[in-house]
Amino acid sequence: MTDFLLELLSEEIPARMQAKARIDLERLFTAQMAEAGLEAGAITVYSTPRRLALIARNLPEQTEAVSEEAKGPPEAAPDQAVEGFCRKNGVTREQLEVRDVKGRPTLFAVINKPGRDTKDVLAEAIPAIIKAFPWPKSMRWGDASASTESLRWVRPLSGIVAIFGDDLVECEIDGMTSGYDTVGHRFHHQGMITIGNAGDYAEKLRACHVLVDHEERQNIIRDGAAKAAADAGLDLVEDEGLVIENAGLTEWPVPLLGSFDPAFLDVPEEVIQLTARVNQKYFICRDKKGALAPNFVCTANIDASDGGKAITAGNEKVLAARLSDAKFFWELDQKAKLEDHAKKLSNIVFHEKLGTVADKVERVVKLAEWLASLEGTGLLRANPEQTQLAARLCKADLVTEMVGEFPELQGLMGGYYAEKEGLPIEVSHAIRDHYKPVGQGDDVPTDPVTVWVSLADKLDTLFGFFVIDERPTGSKDPFALRRAAISANSLILENGIRIGYWELLSAWFYFSADGNHPESMVFQRLAKGSEPKQLVEALAEDFDNWYLLDSFTFGDNINEIFDDLFTFIADRLKVQQREAGVRHDLIDAVFALGGEDDLVRLLARVKALQAFVETTDGVNLLAGYKRASNILKKEGATSAPAEAGAHLPTSDLDAPVRDGLLPAQEHNVLSYTPEKAEKALIDALDAAQPEVTAAIEAEQFEAAMTALAALRGPIDQFFEDVTVNDDDEAKREARLALLARFRNAVHQVADFSQIEG
Repeated sequence: MTDFLLELLSEEIPARMQAKARIDLERLFTAQMAEAGLEAGAITVYSTPRRLALIARNLPEQTEAVSEEAKGPPEAAPDQAVEGFCRKNGVTREQLEVRDVKGRPTLFAVINKPGRDTKDVLAEAIPAIIKAFPWPKSMRWGDASASTESLRWVRPLSGIVAIFGDDLVECEIDGMTSGYDTVGHRFHHQGMITIGNAGDYAEKLRACHVLVDHEERQNIIRDGAAKAAADAGLDLVEDEGLVIENAGLTEWPVPLLGSFDPAFLDVPEEVIQLTARVNQKYFICRDKKGALAPNFVCTANIDASDGGKAITAGNEKVLAARLSDAKFFWELDQKAKLEDHAKKLSNIVFHEKLGTVADKVERVVKLAEWLASLEGTGLLRANPEQTQLAARLCKADLVTEMVGEFPELQGLMGGYYAEKEGLPIEVSHAIRDHYKPVGQGDDVPTDPVTVWVSLADKLDTLFGFFVIDERPTGSKDPFALRRAAISANSLILENGIRIGYWELLSAWFYFSADGNHPESMVFQRLAKGSEPKQLVEALAEDFDNWYLLDSFTFGDNINEIFDDLFTFIADRLKVQQREAGVRHDLIDAVFALGGEDDLVRLLARVKALQAFVETTDGVNLLAGYKRASNILKKEGATSAPAEAGAHLPTSDLDAPVRDGLLPAQEHNVLSYTPEKAEKALIDALDAAQPEVTAAIEAEQFEAAMTALAALRGPIDQFFEDVTVNDDDEAKREARLALLARFRNAVHQVADFSQIEG
């Protein structure tokens, strides 16, 4: 068994590409070896800014000999067919064997492939790996770059080291041949380094100030930066991403502590952090009280003779210039109030069909103010004036110099500027946090003013793009609507907000029209706090009014828009709740009832259902339900298929599922004396259905499940003792109707046909 070394030397490889490059190199090498029937005992891959290296341990000296058989045409086949078969398999006609296949003489080719030297396999594999390498961005170079067939690499490829044992693996690609020689550190070593084998590769480079192991460099940076800060009585702000990035920028990392003028600490610390981290790749420090310190740790790529003093001084000058710019932006932005900045939003197009950012802000203002003014159970009480002000100013920092330089600070800088203006803390916090939650796992705001502004902003984005038919397709989501839906769901659930999506969409439509039309049915219904069904009717009536069409062009009718939207929201909810351990099939089971757009109530029902179906009663009731449904299905008494608008709220959210051919007779008078088990099921349904209905109306879903559990015994006994498909037609129809009634009683809680198991 022999070790193999491959090094691909190039100009600087971007740090952000190195981790993926290591994975790709190992994957491509493994695939090439597998194709030849080879497998290494272990593979190690390294990267530095100037090289990718792979060491494969314990490769065999040769591949194994292989014998393969290929079935050909019948012996009596025309010469042309036989000759074609021979050419395909690289044999002569004399080498063919004749075998009997089902009484028919048939030609076979036996191809014996001798073992190959692994070195020859490697010589073919290396160019193939280089050509197939999937860099996110690559380039051509030199005179050959005039041809589109020339070699591409992330940066100009300058050398190939390929050694199997102690022997050179001779290969060539694009005029570049493999060899034993590589280079050391750009500043610490001049000339070439001759590598003997995989065993001495890392140590020979170490002697020339190159640490090929990226993990070793990361450890040096992580520990060295913390020590440099600690030696000065400071605490390093840990940043693993910055550790990895600096390791990808250096071959001989040396952490150094620097400082900057404490006067710059007047600038918000997030600005200082971004300036240091993003622009300069520096770590920041805090003092023992937790305050930002006027110090940083940079990572040099050289072991300087003066201990790094000149390097530190140079980095201090660069950072000072950056911070001077930031301080200038900070002071300049404050010379105008946020309301003056906000006026410039009319110059920024949000979307050609949705207007400017100023138009978006107007919609958010009206929706947020309306939300803050609502009263009732499950609604956060917020000051409408503060909410209106926060919404009006929430995007103002987009036109400031600071956010222009650091887009990551949008919202945050607006909060700082609002605080400097002396605006209420509720307003400044709402401006600061209205982008939250940014996605799954982010902190969810709970301050009432912030919640309403954040929710209004996300709903405007979500509703607006759905209405103009700019919806996510496959993996494409250019307007981040999936994130907007997840964030809106999180705000609603975390804060227990009891407003259905239909009511929210109705309000958005009204305020998008401009909200100044008292004759609008939507306005009248919203003002009266109408039920969802009335809002559906009102919005349908307003849909064709001029003031809606003046703002938007609709490709769908309102029911289709809401159906698509709510399906999208439901899918996002399933993704969110999967991580919380909530079964997706149970969410589907509740959604399938239709008419439920109150996420708080829906999720409470789902969680109660999950607790129930995981009990013995739940498992057995589900089995009984499915048996009943199968019988009804065979008899043509199926639940009606979902129709367009199935998700739209109805006046009775808990209406039973409709039957296709057979109505569920609730209290039909039987023309015969029911059997004991039949009568027991009738009595159980008579007792359970009112209890289930009352419990659901009171949103006591655990009690509804308990009432359903009482049906488990009677339905089991019914199937045990009663013949449903009796020869007597009256009995058969009555018993089918009883099963339909049982199914509909279960459907008051959820559509059990959606439940797995």
